[in-house]
Amino acid sequence: MPENVLSPRGETPESHFAASQNADVNFSVEKDRRLVVVKFEGSVTVQEIARYVEGLVAHPDFDASFSGITDLRAVEHFDLQANDVLTLADQIDPFSLTARRAFVVRTSAQNQVARLHKFLRPHRTIDNFESVAQAEEWLGR
Repeated sequence: MPENVLSPRGETPESHFAASQNADVNFSVEKDRRLVVVKFEGSVTVQEIARYVEGLVAHPDFDASFSGITDLRAVEHFDLQANDVLTLADQIDPFSLTARRAFVVRTSAQNQVARLHKFLRPHRTIDNFESVAQAEEWLGR
């Protein structure tokens, strides 16, 4: 299973990411399961999400129709403004509108960010869960 891991500085052996001081982002593309799993940790900004997306779309196995699990449980702080969330939903999100997406959340703030993203995407293909197992079950994985 190919995996890309960004350190707090945004560095991997194959990375073309700019340095990041605040968040860790780990993602894997599981081509055989048609699934992307991403985990954010620490303080998350729109720039860090954009760098993750940049790496994801450059991944040779990524397909925009894949399902996705976004694990936000280790996020301590979102440094996102309302316009940032709109930009994420309208311009940065690399998944097709019909791709099924599951957000895994623990706190009220995480749930609010995930719910806002769900609201801004016009199709009903996004939902929030408390565990990865629940998310995988909903995705049929």
